[in-house]
Amino acid sequence: MHEEYDDDTRAALGRTQGAADDGDAPATRPGTLPPDHTQAILEVTKEIGGVLKSSGCAFALVGSVAAYAHGIPVRLQHDADFAIRREDAETVTGLLRRHGVEIVEPPEDWLVKARSRGEQIDLIFSLAGRPVTTELLERAWTLPVDSVHMPVVDPTDLMIGRLAALSEHHCDFGALLPVARGLRERIAWQRVRAETGEQPMAAAFLYLLELLDVIPPAGTQGERTDDD
Repeated sequence: MHEEYDDDTRAALGRTQGAADDGDAPATRPGTLPPDHTQAILEVTKEIGGVLKSSGCAFALVGSVAAYAHGIPVRLQHDADFAIRREDAETVTGLLRRHGVEIVEPPEDWLVKARSRGEQIDLIFSLAGRPVTTELLERAWTLPVDSVHMPVVDPTDLMIGRLAALSEHHCDFGALLPVARGLRERIAWQRVRAETGEQPMAAAFLYLLELLDVIPPAGTQGERTDDD
């Protein structure tokens, strides 16, 4: 698992997140959430992350809160998403129940939904149709979410998951552009192309990034790989 960023990037993350100096502060216990919805989601993320860290099961923060943890200035509006392996679901949900978290069994077979103090949490076994694997979780970076450190999905895996989820009915390039711009030096674009480039919406977005000079054209020097 990767460690957190260098000093300059950590400083930038601190400005974006308002991270506290105590990176191992305990997760917030149940109580009244802040009125600001972004901060409320972060408080619940810290709470659930703390419980998951005690479970002994591998996990990683994914979705919009993961982008936030990587330093992307997003306003959180929905839920906190955690990737776990399907075989760990029973252990994780049992532990969350013991901590007072409500577990909801949805009709979908690729996630479990939970609620804590009115905020929704998704425990995901499959990202855009791709099973959550041990390898994906091992690639996670340890980053602070406000004051609590936890595994956060690798930038390349974050981008692959976002592109794989694009469809004719859900194709918001505007939400993806800040993520691509902010993480372009940390993303292995060759792997992104290899895993998503044959999908029309993903290919269109990658071409848009080339036109905007966010990334170099495929196959040219300067395109970051996993070995860089």
